[in-house]
Amino acid sequence: MESSTSTNHDVHKLTNHDITMLGIRSALLQASFSYERMQAGGWAWAQMPFWKKIYGDDKKALSETMKDNLEFINTSPPLVSILMGLLMSLEEKRVNRETVKGLKNGLFGPMAGIGDAIYWFTIMPIVGGIAASFATKGNILGPIIFFLVYLAIFLCRIPFAHLGYNLGTKAIDVIQDNSEIIARTATIMGLTVIGALISSYVSLSLKVKIGSVSLQKDFLDKIFPNILPLAFTFFLYWLLKKKKVSPILLIVIVFVLCIVCSYFNIM
Repeated sequence: MESSTSTNHDVHKLTNHDITMLGIRSALLQASFSYERMQAGGWAWAQMPFWKKIYGDDKKALSETMKDNLEFINTSPPLVSILMGLLMSLEEKRVNRETVKGLKNGLFGPMAGIGDAIYWFTIMPIVGGIAASFATKGNILGPIIFFLVYLAIFLCRIPFAHLGYNLGTKAIDVIQDNSEIIARTATIMGLTVIGALISSYVSLSLKVKIGSVSLQKDFLDKIFPNILPLAFTFFLYWLLKKKKVSPILLIVIVFVLCIVCSYFNIM
């Protein structure tokens, strides 16, 4: 009886066309977006037809899959089809739900950091600069180059979906045995990338002067450049981690501080 069940789970219910469509549907990852669950709506919608095909009349399994995939997720849109393909192969194999859920939660964050670093902070600024240099000279190649590169990034979702799916089916045993190590390694990599980007996202500068001496330029920057953004980042982290302050309240705190400091010409 066990052999029969295993055989059924090894049957590929998804076709190459299905995986191609998964890659295309992943383009609408952010079509349904909220600050509570971020991309969860688009993430679940993109995969829904294929879950139905995998689970068929097993409504309970389909319901559990939908429930797990409507939880918070925020990852890189250009790379998301890799993760979708990988997890879809595990769904098809009927891998333990906790393993699938753990991999999803462990990989989407690092993939966001890696994807943003590759696409939005490397490829697109370089291509944008090249395209802008053509455009300023009246050369039509400028917008054409930018469009073609953007189109290529969009179309890459399809081979990425196949890559993730094939990786999942071929490496399923390795992933199951080492899922914790893989997730931890990917998390460390992603946090490293995000840590390096903090200085680009957080910017604080004091306008306060003591006589003719600028507290920012003549004092703080000479002791420790960018100490304010660093301190403010760790302050928010401390509130989030140690004091369990909700992210929504942190956003409100930042808004209020910005308004107050701007009004009194502190920053």
